[in-house]
Amino acid sequence: MSSPPPAPHTRSEDEMLDEPCAVPPSIEHGDDSTEVHMESPPPILAPQAPVQTPEVKKIVRPPASKASLQAKIANLEKQIAETEEKRHVVDEKLKNKDAQATVKAHIKLLHDYNEVRDVGQGLMGIIAETRGVRVMDVYKDFDVAEGD
Repeated sequence: MSSPPPAPHTRSEDEMLDEPCAVPPSIEHGDDSTEVHMESPPPILAPQAPVQTPEVKKIVRPPASKASLQAKIANLEKQIAETEEKRHVVDEKLKNKDAQATVKAHIKLLHDYNEVRDVGQGLMGIIAETRGVRVMDVYKDFDVAEGD
């Protein structure tokens, strides 16, 4: 029979604290503080094939003739005139050309609508209470949808 291998030597905490500690060269000691500078090794890159840029072909346009440029200008002026005419027609249809006044009028209309709706819901609640039924039942009696 063979004997078991010897147990490895374990050091105590006191033995470990008594050993000198090697300071890596990347740590510098300053006057009042210790600065640690970590240098990372350069990344290992796989060799790459040289990048080839696509050949750029320059498009050469013949200079436009004076007549063709004048025709384009006339066409654009015609489009501008048509667009201004359409805008004029739309402006004439507007009742109030002031945007702020239109917004105020819409807010007032919404406020009035909400007040009338609240009164209607209150009346439906009173009817439901006097009948002793749910408000939804009264809505159905008056053909009012839930979202109305």
